[in-house]
Amino acid sequence: MNAPSPASTLAANLAENPYNVVMDLENPGPGTGGIQPRAHVDSGLPTLSLNGDWRFHYAPTLAAAPLGIEFETFDDGAWDTLPVPSCWNFHGYGAPAYTNVQFPFPLDPPFMPDANPVGDHRLRFNATPEFLNGAILRFDGIDNAGTIWLNGDLLGTTRGSKLVQEFDVTGKVRAGENLLVVRVSQFSASSYLEDQDAWWLPGIFRDVTLLAQPAGAIRDVFVHAGFTPDNSGANALSGTGTLRVELDPPVPGTKAEIVQLAVSEILDFGAVSETDASTTSTTSTTSASGASSAATSQTLHVGAVEPWSAESPTLYQLRITTPVQTLHLNVGFRSITVEDAQIKLNGKPLLFRGVNRHEHNPDLGRTVPQEQVLRELHLMKQHNINAIRTAHYAPHPFLLHAADQLGFYVIDECDYETHGFEDGDWAGNPSAEPQYREALLDRMARLVERDKNHPSIIMWSLGNEAGTGANLEAMAQWTKQRDPERLLHYEGDWASPYVDVYSRMYASPAEVELIGRQQEEPPADAEQDSHRRNLPFILCEYVHAMGNGPGGLQEYQELFDKYPRLQGGFVWEWIEHGIRQHTMDGEAYFAYGGDFGEKVHDGNFVIDGLVSADLEPRPGLLDFKKVVEPLSLVIDANWQRLNIHNKYNFLDTSHLAFTWSVAGPEGRVACGTLEVPLTAAGEESGVVLPAELAVHRGEQRVVSISAVLAADEPWAQAGHQIAWGQQGQVAAPLPEVRGDGQAQVEGRSVRFGPAVFSLDTGELSAFKGVPVNGPRLTVWRSPTDNDHGKNWDLPGQPRDADTWRAAGLPLLEGRLQSMKHDAGMLAVRVRYGVPVLRSHVDVEYVWRTDGVYLELAARVEPGPGWDVGWPRVGFDFELPGEFSQASWTGFGPGQKYPDTGLAAQLGWFNASIEELQVPYVRPQENGARAGVSHLEIAAPEAGQSITFQSETMWFTLRPWSQEVLTAAKHTPDLAADGISYLTLDAAVHGIGTASCGPGVLPAYQLAPGPVSFKVVLS
Repeated sequence: MNAPSPASTLAANLAENPYNVVMDLENPGPGTGGIQPRAHVDSGLPTLSLNGDWRFHYAPTLAAAPLGIEFETFDDGAWDTLPVPSCWNFHGYGAPAYTNVQFPFPLDPPFMPDANPVGDHRLRFNATPEFLNGAILRFDGIDNAGTIWLNGDLLGTTRGSKLVQEFDVTGKVRAGENLLVVRVSQFSASSYLEDQDAWWLPGIFRDVTLLAQPAGAIRDVFVHAGFTPDNSGANALSGTGTLRVELDPPVPGTKAEIVQLAVSEILDFGAVSETDASTTSTTSTTSASGASSAATSQTLHVGAVEPWSAESPTLYQLRITTPVQTLHLNVGFRSITVEDAQIKLNGKPLLFRGVNRHEHNPDLGRTVPQEQVLRELHLMKQHNINAIRTAHYAPHPFLLHAADQLGFYVIDECDYETHGFEDGDWAGNPSAEPQYREALLDRMARLVERDKNHPSIIMWSLGNEAGTGANLEAMAQWTKQRDPERLLHYEGDWASPYVDVYSRMYASPAEVELIGRQQEEPPADAEQDSHRRNLPFILCEYVHAMGNGPGGLQEYQELFDKYPRLQGGFVWEWIEHGIRQHTMDGEAYFAYGGDFGEKVHDGNFVIDGLVSADLEPRPGLLDFKKVVEPLSLVIDANWQRLNIHNKYNFLDTSHLAFTWSVAGPEGRVACGTLEVPLTAAGEESGVVLPAELAVHRGEQRVVSISAVLAADEPWAQAGHQIAWGQQGQVAAPLPEVRGDGQAQVEGRSVRFGPAVFSLDTGELSAFKGVPVNGPRLTVWRSPTDNDHGKNWDLPGQPRDADTWRAAGLPLLEGRLQSMKHDAGMLAVRVRYGVPVLRSHVDVEYVWRTDGVYLELAARVEPGPGWDVGWPRVGFDFELPGEFSQASWTGFGPGQKYPDTGLAAQLGWFNASIEELQVPYVRPQENGARAGVSHLEIAAPEAGQSITFQSETMWFTLRPWSQEVLTAAKHTPDLAADGISYLTLDAAVHGIGTASCGPGVLPAYQLAPGPVSFKVVLS
């Protein structure tokens, strides 16, 4: 008799495995066994956190997972322990995987590959008496598919990783010890609905809580807090409020009290009579999946209230008291409308200064501590950010509670994206497939019902990059019926037939301007065209903040300010998703896609934030703060008048103080405060500056005026800068160098005053005894992430970095043509070319010296055949490594390129060579300082320095070469080699945002052409 084959044995084992049926991983529908979705509120009833150490077992496949885990007799003594909440990849089980658009498994819905990891979790906990008369078990997030047992009873399954899942465990919780078992599968059919641009990280990654729910307790509450401005919207800071409280189930005799308002009424949620029908109504709340329950609402006219806005987030506490409990909710009174193709809050148009926010921690993955959330929000407020799109799923509830209190406009997005279906022209896309409708409606309902009481949420979003289809329209219709007081958003259908805003991603400034004029290209359907042209417009994603950049922020903001229909946008994105790793030597760095052995990944595209993974601001965040500052401060050229334009939507300037200071090369020379007239939102005012200030006006003097917080705020202390303006000049006249230097040949060198030149290359080899190599023409830079990107405005055009490489720019090398001394000048002609190609550049270097100063006048002349742009026209020098301290006059303290660096100020700065670097996760061109007229590079220990003076130039100073910078994949790859590499640039190409979006705008592109450059060394 033959032994059974391995395949037949496996099939038999799977057939006997009850979890195949119970987990139902190939079912495209919603989870099973859960209760009807409801709001996340403080119920006033006991809760028990089940967070902590659970027993854990990891299996690479379901077939390898243990049987019997749901039974109390199962022995888990050999299992490991795992903290819950957590992502198990961060604790040594499996590995993270990053994709952007593509799925990490074959596109074969609803099936999953056999290699589908399974994590089993078991917890024993004790329940106290308050949970024995009714209880609910809540999971705030399980990625991706969970199956839940309590004391051996199957409760159901979960779908929708970032959405709350609740189970009624009344009668299942017992006194004393209880056993909770959760089996989590990394992938299921619902993974096809969660193809967000992020790491795939399985586990119970949010809180697990047991909530008491005794008989007679309120199941759900929906509070509608409306606001009517005085004078038909003329004053949006005063008006009256209306409160409608919707309870499910209704409890007769319920008392509602609003703290800080003179309202305290007994709300009779019993039968409705004809006499009180105007303020009391009975409705049926229906979930998207069809379940319904009775709800009764009552309306209170609460009189004068202060409205809620992100600028002034006034909240009132609502207490709803029943015989069983007292619920607490924060209430913000506001109204949201669309009028005149504008989104209006409390009658006033809004301007979104927003970011897209993923949840990420470099050491924990998607499990983000509350203290980090607060730090993130405080950073946003400190940098003038007023809006958040929760990309691309419902956030942890804590974020929304904090957003209510701190003040943010939130687009709350459904946990839905199917971007991977785009390859193949969206064939089989769940948005259009009937078998997915129930699941999608369920996801939308759970989003809306959980978060419906937050005043910060002004828009619901159906999801992201999920194509088009009838299921999206069904989601929209249900949402509008359930919550008509908020707006609806979805970017993926540009016709916008069922939403309230026209939303786009990465549209160029030129197209955005057409939209602002309501002259954009129409959709095919004339009726849809009329509808869409009257919708407000936002960029739900723009200016991709990947690596060095983004460029072009100012151009977008000018359009937002110019055209009322354009109501701002949301930068992609807030935080980089680097995962902290360490080299063998213990040096920390951030890993990205491909660093964990993924077969399919999208590289460092996950590293694209305004802050690093550990919340260090990138230069792009500083630029964004400046560009979106809610106050414009313009100083006239004579330092006699300040013009203030208040760009707040609601606030006047009473919460701000104004300071001034005058600086010169020696530091601050004077400072003071300004008395500024109260300037209302949207208004302008002029201020006559103190005579004392104008006295200091002159050469090498800069005046700076700042608007700062006058008092402490929850997110910043008094004195925190909100906006600033400058006027003045920093450059000193260049020294006049008379060309009377004599040249002397010494072996293979030429001595010319204080300088020594090589007869072989014509380059400087020493200056006043200090070894100096250069100058050497360079037209190359280590490509940025944006240089590696595809310009959305020019489909099919090669990437800049590829074009530059193909043109041989990194291989440019020189050939000395001539070296002549005449009339006190040393003239050196060098022809630079690249291997294989015939393109060349001629440079004439003319040197003068008076024995103290050494002047270089360079003339760059490109030859024929250059049909590509250049990233720079610069001159490389090499100095000894001890020359590691820079002091400069120009823009600083941070980097600046032609279309970035708006946060840079004019002044006098110094930094070490290490401080000059921006440690981008994937190393690339960085650290250029612009508008420099005076640069001193010092060797502090040797007491030496070299000074470079020019009318204006850029400089970079690095402890590694361009070749090393270009080859590096991570920051530990950058190793100092004992040389300080200095580049002085005469011209620089912009940065753009082509990593995802438009490339460098025409005004900032650098085309090959004649360039003159002068610098004086001393």
